[in-house]
Amino acid sequence: MTSPIDRRHFLTASAAAAAAWTGGLPLIRAQSKSGRKHKLAVIGGGGWWAMNILRVALEDGRCQCVALCDVDADNLEVSADEVESLTGTLPKCYNDYREMLEKEKPEIVIISTPDHWHALQSIDCVKAGAHVFVEKPTGHTIQESGAMVRAARETGRVVQVGLHRRVGPHHVSGMKFLQDGGAGQIGMVRMFAHSPGTGPEEPSPNSEPPKGLDWDLYCGPAPLRPYNRRIHPGGFRHYLDFANGTLGDWGVHWLDQVLWWSGQKAPKRVFCSGGRPIKGAPVLNEKEQTSDAPDHQVATYEFDGFTAVWEHRRFAGNETEKTGVGCYFYGTKGIFHMGWRDGWTFYPDKKGAPTVHEDPKFDHEKDGHNVPPLWRDFVDAIEQGRRPVADAEVGHLATNCSLLGMLSWKLGRSVVWDGEKEQVVGDEEANGLLKRDYRGPWVYPT
Repeated sequence: MTSPIDRRHFLTASAAAAAAWTGGLPLIRAQSKSGRKHKLAVIGGGGWWAMNILRVALEDGRCQCVALCDVDADNLEVSADEVESLTGTLPKCYNDYREMLEKEKPEIVIISTPDHWHALQSIDCVKAGAHVFVEKPTGHTIQESGAMVRAARETGRVVQVGLHRRVGPHHVSGMKFLQDGGAGQIGMVRMFAHSPGTGPEEPSPNSEPPKGLDWDLYCGPAPLRPYNRRIHPGGFRHYLDFANGTLGDWGVHWLDQVLWWSGQKAPKRVFCSGGRPIKGAPVLNEKEQTSDAPDHQVATYEFDGFTAVWEHRRFAGNETEKTGVGCYFYGTKGIFHMGWRDGWTFYPDKKGAPTVHEDPKFDHEKDGHNVPPLWRDFVDAIEQGRRPVADAEVGHLATNCSLLGMLSWKLGRSVVWDGEKEQVVGDEEANGLLKRDYRGPWVYPT
């Protein structure tokens, strides 16, 4: 356990880091047009990414953080103390988000929890009257993600999904270049997210959850598997009870770029293959476990007029292309590369024609993301009574694509998708995977 002195030292360092992250500017600077501040709460407030979003919200200045909720009491205490150091007010702390919603009645809620919680918590928040800024993906399964969209529409609440590439300057200009025909007619898109890795994954021993961690509530509607330090903090994305691996994480961002560019809502057919030839067969027993997500996948998406391919590896990196994440659009005039920290580049087919390039721009250069403009759009949408740029449906459609890839991988065959009905055509077994049973007392949303 960290001593009070050690904890205070850590908090001082955290506050200094936060000041550096925001360029040393005063955090509270703007106000809503009404002159009042929105009551803001955070679910998953003990996590590092939740605090990144919260710092952005505080810097924007139109919200007051009244409460934090997290199942990890130690992380929650650290975050609460940091909020106090930034604002001068200590937020109230909760273990269970339902109690927080009932007692605090926040107007805005940030949700940055493991993926299997996103839909259920978002639905509960909008039904409680709160607007929601939720991390992608919008669901662990397709039908719960769709239920989130319906709840947002029925309640009239604004839901912004953390697809910050929707507002990134080079993504916006790159999309305009493509949509204006700069690369000609696009026939194929290749998306990818590669990272270096080692050989087989050795099982890690299970243990009792750390004191202060409510492991039962962490698992929530998911199966109650043994606690393992590889899962929390930080590793949940590669455990299929809680997330959907790299395709369910990075894939959502780049599949969203394809939907944005094309204006289409869904593919017609999806086939995905992959596995764990490097990591090895997954292990899960009472003594030890490994992750169980694929160490590589290739998914093919057939759209009207073009084909899109997703690929990822958790080995071998991608140094030959000098970039680990992004997508290539292959057109009749050349090849367009939409990147992340490397901006975008167009390589023309025409001999002697110059390469066209635009550098990336970020609100916080060291962070490499564009959360601040996405947050500003979110609060503006609330105050203006409109839908935000990364609305719940936008997040849902991108999430669907990633989950359809996972569904095909689990089945070992292609699926034909009816995007209007959100059903697999003529495949009862596949449609059974559009949802999953929740562990009681949690109830799957309909």
